[in-house]
Amino acid sequence: MQAEFDPHSWLRPDMPRTRHIDWDATVDFERERLRCSVTLTFDRATGGRVVLDTRRLDILGMTLPNGEPLPHTLGESDPVLGEPLEFVLPTGEDTVRVDYETTEGSTALQWLNPEQTSAGTHNFLFSQCQTIHARSMIPLHDSMSAKVGFRARITVPDGYTALMSAKSLSDDGAAEDGTRVFTFDAPQPRPPYLIVLVVGHVSARRIGPRSLIWAEPGDLAAAAEEFSEVESLLTAAEDLYGPYPWGDLDLIVMPPSYPYGGLENPGLTFLSPTLVSGDRSEVGVLSHEIAHHWSGDLVTGHSMNHFWVNEGFTTYAERRITEATAGVDVADLHTALAVDELRADFAYLAETPELTRLRKDLTGQDPDTTSSWVAHEKGGLFLRALEEAVGRDRFDPFFKRFFADFAFKSLTTEEFLTYVDGFFPEAVDYKAWLYGDWLPAGTPEITSRFLAETAAVGQDLPGAAQEHWNVEHWKAYLGRLTAPKSEDFLEALDRAHGLTEHANLELRVTWLILGIRSGYRPAVDAAVRLLGEVGRMKYLKPLYDGLAENPGTLPLALRTYRANRGSYHPIARNVVESRFDHLGIPARDYLGEAEAADA
Repeated sequence: MQAEFDPHSWLRPDMPRTRHIDWDATVDFERERLRCSVTLTFDRATGGRVVLDTRRLDILGMTLPNGEPLPHTLGESDPVLGEPLEFVLPTGEDTVRVDYETTEGSTALQWLNPEQTSAGTHNFLFSQCQTIHARSMIPLHDSMSAKVGFRARITVPDGYTALMSAKSLSDDGAAEDGTRVFTFDAPQPRPPYLIVLVVGHVSARRIGPRSLIWAEPGDLAAAAEEFSEVESLLTAAEDLYGPYPWGDLDLIVMPPSYPYGGLENPGLTFLSPTLVSGDRSEVGVLSHEIAHHWSGDLVTGHSMNHFWVNEGFTTYAERRITEATAGVDVADLHTALAVDELRADFAYLAETPELTRLRKDLTGQDPDTTSSWVAHEKGGLFLRALEEAVGRDRFDPFFKRFFADFAFKSLTTEEFLTYVDGFFPEAVDYKAWLYGDWLPAGTPEITSRFLAETAAVGQDLPGAAQEHWNVEHWKAYLGRLTAPKSEDFLEALDRAHGLTEHANLELRVTWLILGIRSGYRPAVDAAVRLLGEVGRMKYLKPLYDGLAENPGTLPLALRTYRANRGSYHPIARNVVESRFDHLGIPARDYLGEAEAADA
């Protein structure tokens, strides 16, 4: 048992911890609530004090297996941790039942009306529990160190399909009361943020021997075509990590308000609709989520203080998968551009250099609002530096062995340091990488053919060379274009290549950010439209930053946010508002007087 405790959970090392849950939930779209009971099984029956994590749940009662009521208290709310649910587990008992309802304050759940979906005919519900939002859907130990398996019984209105990050056991069909019941089983332990629920009007198509893809019916064909290479990506990941540990790998394309590029839920990996560009140029995100099924799902950091264990290994592996499937130049381009994003985050974190460390101390801090590219890109560069120091012939067996030795476990940075030092003592300056600010000496230099070819064009007006560029060339060119630029330059480039309305959102957003900072009005107007269409935080953050940092467009940023706030996921709202706060913008300006008073 690890002695270190998770600063984002009420769990402590001497407590019995949840190891399995049986969840029964009824979906009520009219009230936007889940009516639930959950039976929690703990890892031992020695009895004693237990404190569960909850956030804005309506706790209706607790009982022991024999039906006897179990006294409990719900403590005062902590702005980060939520409300502790405390009770004494009797000696000899390892199971309790909690009856409860979710509330409108559940940060894990987003309830969409039909107008917010593609088809416009049905409601839609999805959960997003990373980083620490599972507690607002299920009372449990919401810690990366407390992995759980689960079974679930989900009751939904007839006409809807329920999906989970689990194996589907049954669909009982329509009952006389107008409901349908779906049952699921996920026996393998995983961090609680990987318990996910989707309820909507969705269809599936097989895209590989181990994979279905789900989407709203009108979006299914395009999604199936976009991600049809899933098996080749999975095979490349197995070459690096070892055999896939989770059975089938199903995918689902989420509604536009989904706040991330993807989430690696085993059994039902989430993907943003912004990835469906028609040219498969954004499948790197799918490579990342597939890699997470080992690094993050199978082997997990002990807490958000050690989140680089999840993201650093995954980012390194994502680039290796891209190298195997698309070539080293594409992989290195993605790394080089991501390092640019990392350095932009460094600028944002200039006054909090401790947040540029891989091993963090986030006690008392919201892990959503402190998130950046540090865990991903600095972590990935660390592993690349280690690989370059020892050579792939030695690094790759170590990599595979690490995931075999720590399978289904959580570990701290210090445990990793002891482990890696046993293989490669002093191969790199481990402490500088793990505990130091910024990037250490010896950070790998990243080059790519695409960067060299686009650099040769420079920042000239459109020319013949650009006519033959592919998406990777444009990513390289726009990613390194220096802002601001003249209106003549931007108009000429836009007229020649249609960048303001480009189908690839990675290119379009990069272009719009350049345009906003250059005062190019078509880009400003297009950014406002896009902010009303997508909820992915990777795009919301820089677009709102760009608009809010310019006094001339700040009022537009605030009006746009107030108009669209209701369609964004609660996590996205929290992150964007924290960035407004960082800029010193009063809450009344971005919420309005009435909502600011309520907040």
